[in-house]
Amino acid sequence: MYPEPTNIWESIQYSPLGISLAESLWAFPMLETVHVIALVTVFGTILIMDLRLVGVASTKVPISNILADTLKWTWMAFVLAAITGTLLFISKASSYMINPYFITKMSLMAAAGVNMVVFHFVTQKSGGEWDGAATPPTAARLAGGLSIVLWIAVLVCGRAIGFTLGIYY
Repeated sequence: MYPEPTNIWESIQYSPLGISLAESLWAFPMLETVHVIALVTVFGTILIMDLRLVGVASTKVPISNILADTLKWTWMAFVLAAITGTLLFISKASSYMINPYFITKMSLMAAAGVNMVVFHFVTQKSGGEWDGAATPPTAARLAGGLSIVLWIAVLVCGRAIGFTLGIYY
């Protein structure tokens, strides 16, 4: 029998779904595998765009073409990563919420999201002027460089979670 939940995280973890995921022989490893594949796809498609933005790859291809080719894959993989990540979280919510790497990962993802929103709704508005330029303007290069740094940090923290889950109390 499981202890009586004392907070929202324990309520989530000790829910029927949380218990089923945590106790299943296959659920957690399968979810984790799909999560990693989805994250690699998110990172890879974002990296293609970011390397173009910083001006080091595909400099002869308009940014709008790369965006059109990668954005749908990025969003599909992100949705899959969010779903699998949520299910992984449900299985060990209490442990995740006290893990500094998890908190840092979520914060970095939020920062990457803000960076993306600013790029798409502010910087890219003038994209018609520089879309095909080999070297985009400074704001676009900064957005691409910051995105690369943030997403690498997300991946590092995500990996660290696997090594530290359960050691923080």
